[in-house]
Amino acid sequence: MTAPTREDERFMAAALRLARRNLGLTSTNPSVACIIVKDGTIVGRAVTAPGGRPHAETQALAEAGEKARGATAYVTLEPCSHHGKTPPCADALIASSVARVVVSILDPDERVAGRGVVMLRDAGIAVDIGVLHRDGERALEAYLMRQRLKRPHVTLKLAVSQDGMIGRTGEGQVRITGEISRAQVQMLRAETDAILVGVGTASADDPELTVRLPGLEGRSPIRIVLDRRLELPMNSKLVQSAREVPLIVVAGDASFRSPRSRGEGARRADEGQSPLSPQAERGGDYATRRAALEAAGAEVLNADTIPDLLAALASRGTSSLLVEGGARAAGAFLDAGLVDRILLFTGPITIGEDGIRSPFDRQSIPAGFMLRRAARYGDDIFEDYERDI
Repeated sequence: MTAPTREDERFMAAALRLARRNLGLTSTNPSVACIIVKDGTIVGRAVTAPGGRPHAETQALAEAGEKARGATAYVTLEPCSHHGKTPPCADALIASSVARVVVSILDPDERVAGRGVVMLRDAGIAVDIGVLHRDGERALEAYLMRQRLKRPHVTLKLAVSQDGMIGRTGEGQVRITGEISRAQVQMLRAETDAILVGVGTASADDPELTVRLPGLEGRSPIRIVLDRRLELPMNSKLVQSAREVPLIVVAGDASFRSPRSRGEGARRADEGQSPLSPQAERGGDYATRRAALEAAGAEVLNADTIPDLLAALASRGTSSLLVEGGARAAGAFLDAGLVDRILLFTGPITIGEDGIRSPFDRQSIPAGFMLRRAARYGDDIFEDYERDI
C-alpha cells in the first residue's frame, strides 16, 4: 500500500469539488466523483449522472479508455461491490487494470461496507483509504446520515430582520435580505433533494419553492408542505405546478385514508375545472380536499410526527431536506432535535411590533450549534451553524 501524498490530496480535493456538481440530482444514489490520473495528468473524470446512473467510476473509465491501465483512480466514496441495476464499480475498476485506487470514505451501505475495497485488493490493486476523510464526510453528509440514521440531513434556513422578525403579520412574503442572499438560497435549493414549509407560510406567501436561476430551473427540489388538515389553497402556485415539480402535502392524522376512487374531484380536474366542488371550496371535508389535491397531481402523505416524516422520506431515497419556514415549522424541527445545520441570513431592515417573531436570531442561536463560518452578502450577514457532535 502506497502512503498518500500531497498529490493524492490535490486530486481528491478536485474530486470532492466535482462531486458537488450533481448534489440534489442523483437520488437515491449519492453524488460521487471519480478522477483517473496517469503520470500526473487527469485522463478521465466523471460524477454520478442525474437519476443516480451511470455511476462516476464507469463514466470516468470510459473517458480514460486504455489510459486507465496502470493509472490511479481517485473516488470520493468506496466503489460499490454489489449487483443492482448496474454491475459493481469495483469490477469495472478491476477490468480496467488500474494500479491504485484512492478512496476518501468507506460506504456505510450494508451492501458495500468495505467489500469494494476487499474486491480491489484481492485483485492486486493497491487501495488507500481516508484521504481528505473529513472533507469527504462533509461532502457526503446527507447520504451518510440517511445510511447511518435512516433519515435525511436537515438544514434550517431563516431570513431574519435586525429586530428578530421573519415576516409581518397579515402580509405575504416580506423581503428581508438582498439579491446576493436570495441567489445563495437558490443555489442551496438546487443542491437539495427536498424543501419544506408549513401550510401557514405556503398560504400567506404563495411561494413556488423552485429554483429560478437561469439554467438551473430543472434542479428544483421536491416541495413538501406540512398541512395537517389539508388546507393548502387549490389555486396556490404549489398546487398549480404539482404536475411539473413534485409536491408532497403532509397530513397529520394517519387515520385518514385515501378515497377508494378518483371520484368527482378528479373528473372536475380532468375537465379543466377546480377539482373542488363549490361547497368544498368554502371548506369541505378532508376526503374531498385530499381527492382534489391528488387530482391536481400532489401526493398526500400521512405522518403523525416529524420523525415519522423523516423516516418516510429516507425510505424513498431523500437524503437532504431544507426547511425554509415558517416559525412553527422551524420550531417543530428544533423541538424534535432534528436540525443538523442552521443557515441564518440577517438583513438590515427593521420590521417592528407587527412582525412575526423568529424562533431565534444571532443573539439566541439554539444550544448545541457552533458557528462554522460567516460572510457578508451586500448588507446582509450570513452565518452557518452546525450541530456540535
